[in-house]
Amino acid sequence: MLDRDGALRRWGRLFERTLRRTLRFAGALANRRLATATSIAVTGSSAKSTTTLLLSHILKGQGSVETLVQAVDTSDIVKSVARLRRRTQYYVAELSVGRKGHLAHVVKMVQPDVAIVTFIGIEHYKEYRTRENIAAEKGLLVEALPGSGLAVLNADDDLTLAMRDRTTARTVTFGRGPDADFRATAISSRYPECLRLEVAWKGHVTPLKTRILGEHFWLPVTAAFATAIELGVPVEAAQEMIASFDPIPDRCQPFTTRAGPVFILDTWKAPWQTLGLAFDVVRQAEAKRRRIVLGMLSDYTGSPKARYRDAYRDAREAADQVIFVGDHAHRSMASQTDIETGRFVEGGSVKAVADLICQQAGADELILLKGSRNLHLERIALAFDHRVRCWEDRCGLEISCFDCGLFEHPFDEHAGLRNSRRR
Repeated sequence: MLDRDGALRRWGRLFERTLRRTLRFAGALANRRLATATSIAVTGSSAKSTTTLLLSHILKGQGSVETLVQAVDTSDIVKSVARLRRRTQYYVAELSVGRKGHLAHVVKMVQPDVAIVTFIGIEHYKEYRTRENIAAEKGLLVEALPGSGLAVLNADDDLTLAMRDRTTARTVTFGRGPDADFRATAISSRYPECLRLEVAWKGHVTPLKTRILGEHFWLPVTAAFATAIELGVPVEAAQEMIASFDPIPDRCQPFTTRAGPVFILDTWKAPWQTLGLAFDVVRQAEAKRRRIVLGMLSDYTGSPKARYRDAYRDAREAADQVIFVGDHAHRSMASQTDIETGRFVEGGSVKAVADLICQQAGADELILLKGSRNLHLERIALAFDHRVRCWEDRCGLEISCFDCGLFEHPFDEHAGLRNSRRR
C-alpha cells in the first residue's frame, strides 16, 4: 500500500510539473502573439552573444528592448517571452541548437521577424557530427521567417549563404568578400588598440570604432551594424552606440591587474575551429612578453592527442611561453628542449599555474587565458589582486568566478553562503 501511495505521489508531482510547464509555455506564447515587438533571433556556431548584445545596445538608442543571451534551456526562452510588454519595441534573442529538434521548438515561441546567422562551424559535435547537419538545424530559424521578414546572412560562409534558398523573406548579406551587401574592410586591432573597421554598403563607407579587442570581432560588429541599418537606425546613431559598447566578460576581455600583467580573458569556451583567433590577438599585440595558458578544448573532430598537439604548435608561434592545464595537459607533444627551457609548462592544476604566474609575471607582460569555462581559468588573473581560496577543480557552475563572487571563500563554504544570500 505504501509503495502504491508513494508511486501515486511521484506521478502527481510529475503531472503537476508538466502542467505548470505547459501553462507557462501557453501563457508566454499568448503574450508573444499580443506583443508588437520586432523579434530578432541570432544563431550560429560562434559570435552569437556578441552580436545579440551589441545589436541590443544599438537598438536601445531607438526604443525599449528585451534581450536574451546564453539561454540554458527552453524555460529561459519562455520566461523572456513572457516578459515582453506592449511598449517593448525590439526583442533580441540568442538561440543555440542544443539537441536535435530544440531550435524548431523554440522558434515557435520566438516567432522571429529577423534572423541573423553568424556562421556554421563544428558545434555540438557529438550530436551533429558534420557542419551540414548543423546548418540543416540552424536553417530552421530562417525557414520560420514570414514573407515580410529579413534574413541577415554571412556571405563568406557557404552553408550560411545557402539558407537564403530556404525563405521567401528578404535577404541581406555581410562579410569580407566583394559580394557581401555590407562588406567589412580596413579591419585593424592590435593590443592595446581596439578594433576599428570600415563597412562598405549601398554606395556608402562607414567607419566604425569599438572598445572590443581582436580583429575577429569584425563579424559580430558588421552583422549588428547591417541589421541595425536595415531596421532603420540612423548611421550616426549606430556608430555612436557601437563605439560605446563595452566588451563582453570572458570574451577576449582585457583585464588589468593592479601590480602585475595584463590578462586577456577568453574563458567562456574554446572550440577548436576558432582557437587560432585568440592566438592571433596575442601574436599581433604590442607587448614585451607574451604567455598563453590553455585549458580544455571543445568541438573538435579526430583524436584529442592530435588536436592538443596542433594547439601547442600554434600557441608556441604566438607566445614566449605556453602552459597547458586540465585533463589533456599531457598531450602537447612539446619537445624536450621546450620543456627544459620552460618554453612549455604542464600545469598540474589551475592553482599551480596561478602560483607560477604570480611568481614570474611582470607588469610588461600580456597573458591569454583560453579554455572552456569548466576550469574557471579567470581565477589565475584574480589571484593577482585577491586572495583566491576557491581552487575546486570542477565546481559545476556555468557562470564565471566574477559572477559567482565567492572566489575568496573555500568551495565547501559556497553552499551556505548562497543560502544566506537568499534569506
